[in-house]
Amino acid sequence: MRHEVLFSGFGGQGIILSAVILGRAAAIYDKKYAVQTQVYGPEARGGASMSAVVIDDEAILYPEVSNPDTYVIMSQPGYDKYGAGAREDAFLIYDRDLVFSKPAVRNLPVPATQTAKELTGRTIVANIIMLGAVVRSSGIVSEEAIRKAVLDSVPKGTEDLNTKALNAGFELGAKDSQ
Repeated sequence: MRHEVLFSGFGGQGIILSAVILGRAAAIYDKKYAVQTQVYGPEARGGASMSAVVIDDEAILYPEVSNPDTYVIMSQPGYDKYGAGAREDAFLIYDRDLVFSKPAVRNLPVPATQTAKELTGRTIVANIIMLGAVVRSSGIVSEEAIRKAVLDSVPKGTEDLNTKALNAGFELGAKDSQ
């Protein structure tokens, strides 16, 4: 089954890394096909950045995300630019402390930034919290695959911090969507 996942937020929130990690989990550990794309440039300095990943059980013939079924939004400008026009059967997971619009599609508000501050004293792992929530709530990849992909992708010495963040995301992703 093909999944098109679009990540958006501010430059510096780990939006591109999140898509890379999800694609790695799918391709390397769940043995699926995955293609990751990104948009960066001036966006990397605080504007709305975007990264996307296509995951499929079969070879991917068209690598661009054209009609996302899942959105992971970590800022209001990211929502305005990429999430506001989500198709009506899409699933939108968003940072409830940084996105103030109420999505008209099935959604899951996640206090990722707040949880990162409370859990670690740093907001830098909010993207990993969001990944945990996405995986638990959608099942796009296995939890084991995302664990391995996170540990492969984060800087050495931050494995415990990122594992804590991922586990917190799993808990938050277990909440009912709206």
